[in-house]
Amino acid sequence: MARPEEYEALGELTARACLDDGHLDFGVHDAYLDVLRDVPRRAAEAEVLVALDGAGRPAGGVTFVSGPTSPWADIAREGEAEFRMLAVSADARGRGVGESLVRACVERARATPGCRRVVLSTQPGMTSAHRVYERLGFVRTPGRDWEPIPGLVELRTYALEL
Repeated sequence: MARPEEYEALGELTARACLDDGHLDFGVHDAYLDVLRDVPRRAAEAEVLVALDGAGRPAGGVTFVSGPTSPWADIAREGEAEFRMLAVSADARGRGVGESLVRACVERARATPGCRRVVLSTQPGMTSAHRVYERLGFVRTPGRDWEPIPGLVELRTYALEL
């Protein structure tokens, strides 16, 4: 779990990962940047997991949502957990940080009573993340793909049966 003293760095890491990789349609003016940076709110309403580098600084993070009643659930239904905002710093990529965070979410889902599936949404261009999901057994669920901003952003979905 992320600690309050890590919130600011983790928020900035998450915002930079999305911004620098071109995943925000309005760039530096995208209102979603404020959501990405607001780790204190996410930590109060969901579980924010962090991976630290050798110096004890955040190298990556993710928000785990244990069910559909959470304000952070986008697509989770009854019996499903969800994770969002998976981000890894540029210098920590390729070292298994993202995979370890996804595995931690799967472990949390398995420990959640009544949880049968883990779901997530991802942008089409997040191909490195897609490879991690598929390697861990997640499968595409195109029937659940959705557009948070109709006509602008299409999100693909994946699910893992537990």
